[in-house]
Amino acid sequence: MQLHSLRPHLMALSVALALSACGSNTEDQPLVIPAAPADQGAAETVAVPGATAFVDTIATNQRGDARYATLATNAGVRLLGGFLSIWKPLTELVDAGQSAPAVDGFPAVVASTWSGVPGDGTPDGTVLNAAVHQANIDYVVNATSKRTAEQAVQAYLDDRRGKGYSVTDGMGPLTAAWRAAAQQTTSITDVAADATTKLYNDSGNNTGVAGSANASFGSVVDLVNLVGNNASTEPAKRFYKYARPYRWSSSVVLLPALVPAKSSTPATDGGFTSGHTAEAVRDSLAMAYAVPERFQEMVSRGLELGESRILAGMHSPLDVISGRILGTASAAANLADAANAAKKSAAVTQAHSALMAATGTTAATFAAYAQSGTAANDRFADYAANKANYARRSTFGFAQIAATTTTASVPKGAEVLLETRLPYLSEAQRRVVLKTTALASGYPVMDDAEGWGRLNLFAAADGYGAFSGNVTIVMDAAKGGFNAADRWRNDIGGAGKLVKQGTGTLKLAGANSWTGGTELTAGTLQGDSVAAFGAGDVYNSGGTLVANAPAALKLGGKYTQLSGGTTLELDLGGAAAGSAGSLTVTGTATIAGGTLRIKFANGYKPKAGDVLTVITAGSLKGKFTTITVDGFSSVTPNYGATTLTLTLG
Repeated sequence: MQLHSLRPHLMALSVALALSACGSNTEDQPLVIPAAPADQGAAETVAVPGATAFVDTIATNQRGDARYATLATNAGVRLLGGFLSIWKPLTELVDAGQSAPAVDGFPAVVASTWSGVPGDGTPDGTVLNAAVHQANIDYVVNATSKRTAEQAVQAYLDDRRGKGYSVTDGMGPLTAAWRAAAQQTTSITDVAADATTKLYNDSGNNTGVAGSANASFGSVVDLVNLVGNNASTEPAKRFYKYARPYRWSSSVVLLPALVPAKSSTPATDGGFTSGHTAEAVRDSLAMAYAVPERFQEMVSRGLELGESRILAGMHSPLDVISGRILGTASAAANLADAANAAKKSAAVTQAHSALMAATGTTAATFAAYAQSGTAANDRFADYAANKANYARRSTFGFAQIAATTTTASVPKGAEVLLETRLPYLSEAQRRVVLKTTALASGYPVMDDAEGWGRLNLFAAADGYGAFSGNVTIVMDAAKGGFNAADRWRNDIGGAGKLVKQGTGTLKLAGANSWTGGTELTAGTLQGDSVAAFGAGDVYNSGGTLVANAPAALKLGGKYTQLSGGTTLELDLGGAAAGSAGSLTVTGTATIAGGTLRIKFANGYKPKAGDVLTVITAGSLKGKFTTITVDGFSSVTPNYGATTLTLTLG
């Protein structure tokens, strides 16, 4: 019979230990209990940048209105102003193929003479950073010349299908249920053989059926649609007047099937910024907001569609990066709008209700189902690949051209993007998460004044990147979802202290190095990596500390466990995994009581008479009040000066 901690018939039996237990390390000496890790002061907060906030001015992102024709007056144009260090447009107005009458004291806009075709003998803009511009176009030349058949098909689909339909495949196991519930349709369904030769127009309905016409999912479709409010890329295209890559270089290999899609009016068809990318990013973020159980997969899908625009030959990396920035800011602005609060709530509730019904899951099983895909049926099943691709697609390998260590800013309202993914954090804490996981500074276009360009939403979904001050996490298991259990996979640094409160379970899986220590007062804190708890002391005064690492869980300082309601759970992985699940304490392990529970994982089946080394410390003091071992009715502890071993009966 397999001895596994989750099998109900293998109930652990408690073994009360007398003070005279074999090998007692505390005879004749009173136990001195160390103090909790020192207070590190108030937790870090992140101020809103002084720049005019995009979320407050998104309504100015318009064309054909003289009031919003300049960098200073148009939020979408201003957001991407970093491009002006790379390229100076012929005129700095929203005027490509566009005029506008004078209004409210703003002068009339006269349509630009820009032709949209570099080198045709007509006035053009000016390249200000030749190295970046050349790298931008060369990237497309290289990508399109090496495009695989599979990439060609994906690029074709991402060009011709509705973006809202296309990105739903990021839902993995939930894709079919989502599309059915949304009543999404596409007329482009069988194109593998034709993706390089034929051009189709999608006559489907893109995001699906919205509102009351779709009683079970209309609110979700409404959410996806509303993030597109005031989100057009046309003002930026008509301001920056930067040609598409195939107009810069004849060496760009445009996808043959898309040649008929080339605009015949280049003067109104600028490349910067990518509209497909911006739409895909904001749609993906709305879907991630509604179903945060697929958050990282959906943000990955949004950036993948952006890369498809490069592989198609339709856009350059800077076009796509700027599309990511504008799409992200537009989604956040609409989600942060107080007028949409009820719509957001309705969408999240409806999404879960409908998708659970469609998949036969419950609140307790839905998250696992959402993550149950394999490489065979979910292109985003590989976490490591998603992480690497997200990072690559964020910068496309550009060299940094400005200071590389500038502290990240966090835009006003950006925290809303993590509202459902990290629901147990406050708005202030989510802002810190965004700061401590931000992309490095110095990349072309990405150093906007507010910080939209440096947001790394994939990393942010994995929690903090660093602790400063006392970081107090309060989770309420009764609320379910991520409130009940979550896992942080970032490598957390900093000098702060983690304080875990509340009834939920927080799992830590990074190569962590923070130094301020950890205090567990309630709920469960689980170490899924060897360095899960950083370099400081760990103090368990009221919860369950779990060691579930692939090797011995190493505590860099001291470990202290008080009596009354405290548990140390060691999920031992067996000989094949070495010391997996055991505990190694660099300093002193002080055990003032509480419970030690031993569980077995990965098929490990010890037998009666086996001796398990469960704790190794610089010094071991005190005893547990109770020890339980799954599947064994008796156990004999041996407390040594530096180790605790258990002999199974």
